[in-house]
Amino acid sequence: MSDYIASALSRDEHFRIFAADATQTVREAQRRHDTWSASSAALGRTLVATALLAASGLKNADDMLTVRIKGDGPVGALVTDGTNVGTVRGYVEEPHVNLPLNLVGKIDVARAVGKRGLLAVTKDIGVGDPFTGQVPLVSGELAEDFTYYLAKSEQIPAAVGLSVFVNADNTIQVAGGFMLQALPGANDAELSELEANVKTLPLVSELLKSGLTPEQIIQRIAGDEPVQFLDAQPLKFACNCSKEHFGDIMATLPHAQLQEMIDQDGGAETTCKFCGNQYHYSVADLEALMPDTNSCS
Repeated sequence: MSDYIASALSRDEHFRIFAADATQTVREAQRRHDTWSASSAALGRTLVATALLAASGLKNADDMLTVRIKGDGPVGALVTDGTNVGTVRGYVEEPHVNLPLNLVGKIDVARAVGKRGLLAVTKDIGVGDPFTGQVPLVSGELAEDFTYYLAKSEQIPAAVGLSVFVNADNTIQVAGGFMLQALPGANDAELSELEANVKTLPLVSELLKSGLTPEQIIQRIAGDEPVQFLDAQPLKFACNCSKEHFGDIMATLPHAQLQEMIDQDGGAETTCKFCGNQYHYSVADLEALMPDTNSCS
């Protein structure tokens, strides 16, 4: 089944709950960037969180949400983009990081990301300047960091769960996550009860491996409370890069630099950081990008 994000309201519309099966999405990211286990887990968790934040916080098809994480761990920077139409893309600065398991036998994401650094979320809704909220990392495990971001930067009491199960050959078995957000009108007792439910849940990866759907994960979070299911949004890894886009960037380079590419290299090649797609520019392509120095006005 294709990836998707389910959403629901619970507790007299006092809470929103989102849950995602992002297995194919994270598999595609792992394949494109050839990530090893620790890098896969860090990038995968960030992609899932980005998808959940975009689904909950963006309204229009052209809106964009960007997450930047820079800790002091070996994976370096993590950068992801998400839209409200269910597409995400992203990359990790150091894709080839594999670490010993942590004390509970899981991938040591906290060590991979680092516990000192920043998490920033930028929302570009096409009106005015993009807004960026930034918080320090609190654990490096990422779920706790995104929970802290929502509480401190957006003043939304929340609980976030993120999980990626990486096979021994570095492929992705399952990946997903959930996000519980309190809405105006929710009281502390209600939030505490749902948070208690969350703490009893197995990892999202274990729930997905056992065959649960995002809707069933939402019901597990809600406990005995009835929920009103809303939209189920498809989710996939997708990049909006193109040869034309990078060509427009290259066209801003000085004439001499483009001429050097023609004379010394016989062309040029560029690679998109987000998806790994490569674009080749022939001599004719580069000449077409150069300003017409023979024209006059």
